[in-house]
Amino acid sequence: MSTNMNPSPNLDIAPLRIGPGKAARHGLSLAWRGIVKIRKSPAQLIDVILTPIVFLLMFVYLFGGAIGGGDVDGYLRTITPGIMVMTIFQASIVVGVALNADASTGVFDRFRSMPIARSAPLVGAVLADVVRYVVCLTVLLVVATVMGYRIGTNPLAALAAVALLIAFGLSFCWMSVYVGMLVRTPGSVQGLMTVLVIPLTFASNVFVPSGTMPGWLRAWSDINPVSLLADTLRGLLNGGEVAGPLLGSLAWMAAVIAVFFPLAMRAYRRRAA
Repeated sequence: MSTNMNPSPNLDIAPLRIGPGKAARHGLSLAWRGIVKIRKSPAQLIDVILTPIVFLLMFVYLFGGAIGGGDVDGYLRTITPGIMVMTIFQASIVVGVALNADASTGVFDRFRSMPIARSAPLVGAVLADVVRYVVCLTVLLVVATVMGYRIGTNPLAALAAVALLIAFGLSFCWMSVYVGMLVRTPGSVQGLMTVLVIPLTFASNVFVPSGTMPGWLRAWSDINPVSLLADTLRGLLNGGEVAGPLLGSLAWMAAVIAVFFPLAMRAYRRRAA
């Protein structure tokens, strides 16, 4: 009696299948990895925390009297929601930088050798970004409060403003993910995304009213996503119109997701394959 030790040619070995529940747990585990990295290396938050604070201090105390017509407190109320938008926009760059660093340093190769969902590194990086947004906004609001800023509406409106800011960051972060999966180094991601963020921010009504701009620039500022979200936050935090700029903000967010989410996912699959 003999035993055939060779596998049957008809034997099919099923590939690893990971259900949605396990994939979600893998994503949360890697999100915790990102949070631990932030906790152990808080220096990576310095630029996205200090830059908005420097802009807030500089514009309020150096230019606030001139821009606000001598009403520095009124200018603080106007610029603080705008700086909050700038903070989230700037923070949304980091996810692309982090993913590019993982791909460039061989971490993706390690992930491929592990029995985890292929989407887990991406999901984890995006979820960790939410923590980064909350930390940045909290620090900025504390500084603005010390300077004299006060929310003029109610806690529900303030929570809605924070939720909208996080949704804005999660929408625009797909641009950063796409760039991060295309270029070779983390520094290139930072540089390319900064080239996008700075013009969008300064060609908006964050720092000066759009009515003071030349006609062509005012036309762009009025439909700029940063301007629209800044106006929405001013309505939610200070009181005023919300519906019009909110619809414009949501339209921009939906358009960015519709364009860059599939592009980012395709580029991510190619890089992580």
